[in-house]
Amino acid sequence: MTDSFRPLSRRAVLGGAAVGLAPLAPARAAWAPQQPIRILIGYPPGGAVDILVRIIAEGVQRLRGVSVVPEVRSGAYGFIAAQAAARSAPDGYTLASAIMGMMSVAPAIPGIPIPLDLDRELTPVTALAGTPMALVVRPDAPFSDIDGLIAYARQRDGAATFASSGNGSINQLGALLFANAAGVTLNHVSYRGGAPAMLDVTAGRVDIMVANVAEVAPAIRGGQLKGFGVTAREPTPLMPELPLLAVRFPTLEINNWFGLAGPAGLPVEVRDGLAGLFEATLRDPQTTRTLMERGLIPLGESGAAFEQRIQRDRARWRQVVQANNIRGD
Repeated sequence: MTDSFRPLSRRAVLGGAAVGLAPLAPARAAWAPQQPIRILIGYPPGGAVDILVRIIAEGVQRLRGVSVVPEVRSGAYGFIAAQAAARSAPDGYTLASAIMGMMSVAPAIPGIPIPLDLDRELTPVTALAGTPMALVVRPDAPFSDIDGLIAYARQRDGAATFASSGNGSINQLGALLFANAAGVTLNHVSYRGGAPAMLDVTAGRVDIMVANVAEVAPAIRGGQLKGFGVTAREPTPLMPELPLLAVRFPTLEINNWFGLAGPAGLPVEVRDGLAGLFEATLRDPQTTRTLMERGLIPLGESGAAFEQRIQRDRARWRQVVQANNIRGD
C-alpha cells in the first residue's frame, strides 16, 4: 500500500529546475484562457491549499499574463467549493481545489456526507503538488525516538494517545497506519480541526500527531514539538534532518496531494490547456523554489494519470478504513 512519492532533492531545486516533473506533452491543445480563471478554495485561509493556490496564481500571472483569482469557500471537507465548481459552466474559467482528503479519503469512509458524485460531476484537471506528513510528539515526552515511542505505547497498553482533526481525517489515518505498522495500539483523541489538535499536543495533553510537515515545521524548530520522522522514502527539503519513516515502515509512505478539478463536461482541449498552463508554472524555478520552501513538492500530473492516482489512493484508504472500522463524525 505504498504511494509513489519522490520529492526533488534540495540540489535540484537550487539548481533551478523541477526535474522531478514529467516532460510536458509535445503538443498541447491550442485552447488558452481569454479571461480570468477562478479557483474556489475549499479550505481555510492560510492553510496548505490556500498557500499553494496563491503561489500558483502568482506564477501563472507572472509567466503567462493570465489572471488566476483565488476565492475561499471553505467548509464541509472542501465539498462546498467542489459543488459550486460542479454547477459552473464547463468553459475552463471555474475550478475548485481537489485534494486527496476530498477525492480519495472521504469517499472511502462510511458516514461522511458527500453532496455530489465526485466521479460524475467533476473533471480532474491536475495534481499540483504534494507533501509528506510528519510524526510529531509532545515536547515533554519521556522518549526520544521511534523505538522509544513504540516501547512507551506497548507499556501503556493502548493508553498512549494521538490527536487528529476529526474522524476520517488524514491525521487519523496516518497515525493508524503507523500504529498498525509498528504493532502498537493508540487511543484516538478527535478534535474539530487541526489547530486545537496540535495545541493539545504542544501542551502535552496528547502524545503524538501525524500532520503535514509544512504545518508542524515551525513548532519543531521552535522546540514546541519533537519531530520523529516524515512519511517518505527521501528527505523533504523543508526538514531534511527528519528520519524517513517509510524506509522502515513501507506502508507509511504518504503523499498528501493537492490538485484542481473542473465541472463535468469540460472539453478535453480545455482540460489539457489548463493542465499545460499549470504544469508550465510548476516548472518555473521561482515557483518551484517558493513551493519547496513551504514543504510542497511539485507534481504536475494531469489527465488519466491524475484520475488513476485518485482511484488508487481511494482503494488504499478504503482498506485502512475497513481494517480499523472507521466511520465519519
